[in-house]
Amino acid sequence: MPTIENLRRYLDILDRENELLVIDSEVDPFLEIAEIHRRVIARSGPALLFTKVKESSFPVVTNLFGTKRRLELAFGTRPTDFVTDLVRLAEQAMPPSLSALKQAAPLALQALKIGLKNIKPGSAPILENLQQPARMSELPMLTSWHSDGGAFVTLPLVYTEHPDGHGHNLGMYRIHRYDDTSTGIHWQIHKGGGYHYSAAEQQNRPLPMTLFIGGPPALMLAAIAPLPEDIPELMLASLLQGKKLTMSKDPLGGHRLVAETEFAIKGFVPPELRRPEGPFGDHYGYNSLAHEYPVFHVTHLYHRKDAIYPATVVGRPKQEDYFIGDFLQDLLSPLFPLVMKGVQQLKTFGEAGFHCLAAARVSNRYPREAFAAGLRILGEGQLSLTKFLIITDGSLDVADFGALWVHILERIQWDQDLFVFANVSQDTLDYTGPSVNKGSKAMMMGLGEKRRNLPGEFSGSLPSGCTRPKVFLPGTLVVQGESYENNSNLGPQLAAWEGVADWPVILLVDSTAEATESMQEFIWTFFTRFEPAADIHGKEQQVRRFHVGLTPPIVFDCRMKPWYTEVLEVDQATKELVDSKYNQIIPKQWR
Repeated sequence: MPTIENLRRYLDILDRENELLVIDSEVDPFLEIAEIHRRVIARSGPALLFTKVKESSFPVVTNLFGTKRRLELAFGTRPTDFVTDLVRLAEQAMPPSLSALKQAAPLALQALKIGLKNIKPGSAPILENLQQPARMSELPMLTSWHSDGGAFVTLPLVYTEHPDGHGHNLGMYRIHRYDDTSTGIHWQIHKGGGYHYSAAEQQNRPLPMTLFIGGPPALMLAAIAPLPEDIPELMLASLLQGKKLTMSKDPLGGHRLVAETEFAIKGFVPPELRRPEGPFGDHYGYNSLAHEYPVFHVTHLYHRKDAIYPATVVGRPKQEDYFIGDFLQDLLSPLFPLVMKGVQQLKTFGEAGFHCLAAARVSNRYPREAFAAGLRILGEGQLSLTKFLIITDGSLDVADFGALWVHILERIQWDQDLFVFANVSQDTLDYTGPSVNKGSKAMMMGLGEKRRNLPGEFSGSLPSGCTRPKVFLPGTLVVQGESYENNSNLGPQLAAWEGVADWPVILLVDSTAEATESMQEFIWTFFTRFEPAADIHGKEQQVRRFHVGLTPPIVFDCRMKPWYTEVLEVDQATKELVDSKYNQIIPKQWR
């Protein structure tokens, strides 16, 4: 497979493979581009290159990775094969043997191609144009939702280095433009860039920062990958690319530049300075609100000649990030058994925004070994953001949620296999907890042999305030309830109702029809709309040896709560604007 060293080369491949639609009509980065993107991705449509963007001289490209096929065109099987072979070698190389050394030779040759390569500034495309002072308003940053607080860089590649020289971080942290020379920087407390900034702030030092936009597809995916903190993202980018990543000195000093990026924006983040950042329609499918975040001060900006501005749109799953996340999981999954002993398979579900739901198949050779593996997962890097973790053993493919859920319900012992950890850190973007960054987690296990048969038809009764029961999966009854505002106690009332006593699990939702429309909607409604410590109710509960055991039915209250942020919806004016031109700019097969 050929190496794709920059965005231009990737677009050429997409064009050749009929995976790129060029739109020459004028479009507005304020709401319009995002809505066109959403409609096309919903139909598994092509990447979109907008050549005429209102109030900007730079074209915009979106939906670069919005199908499995485009990710295959970008990377092929080379990186996955390399990681798989590397893990196989690690498992077989101890004790050392002649055969193991022979197996290592091809990998060693591939490894020699991975790394960084310095080139002269005169040969670096990124240095073709300089803005000093920067004019950030000329970049066609998208406003994706009418509730957004402004324009954002939605594919930002944020590069920092630890102030004490302990490595670098390349992460995707959203950028909220304030003016030509300043932005907000959404550094979450759990991630690498935030660690670097915290270390600099403790020393009362500004943190130098470089914001890359565009470049090799490998660079974009490396910034998203949930790597352990001590694994450098630039090395992953080189691995994905299949050759060394070209770098160049900045003639004005500071961080080296990735030579093949489209834009490089240089500056610093001062200590102890905060400004409101947001609101922003985020990947859980809800608005994230404005909060105080650090401020990025821009000193200068580089861009390639005829630079192309890449962007994406996030919102209610499935969006482009769903496909990227699945690809990265497939790539990194062979590493899980190495870094987390006893973990045989791990899956985070993009249908719920990844962090809301994860599942793992683990070893359970001795009593409760599975529990230890679950704790390891909840303590590992970005997996520590997981809100609900499902654990099983055996040979089941945990990526199949429907089969997994039934398998668990057939085996779980409700008095000892459900663990809720209250008063812990929660994902910044998850508003189900009592306050930002605070909430709870749960781990649910179903181990060993089948213990029970599950009901498949409902013939019972419901209490007042509950209607429209529907069996979506064996053992799982979905019930529509009156609003939480009208009856916040309906969850425990339903759990105690004799008419549902035969059901292991009941989902209490605002709309049965919407929650059971598809598996996608079921997972999204279920896991993004409850907080374990507040919204799981059993018919009875008993405390034994400091463990809270429940008696089924177990009710998950997945209704919208008054403090939740709004579900993302397209405003009527944007709908009508795109409706008026959509059929003229989008071919029939993508409408």
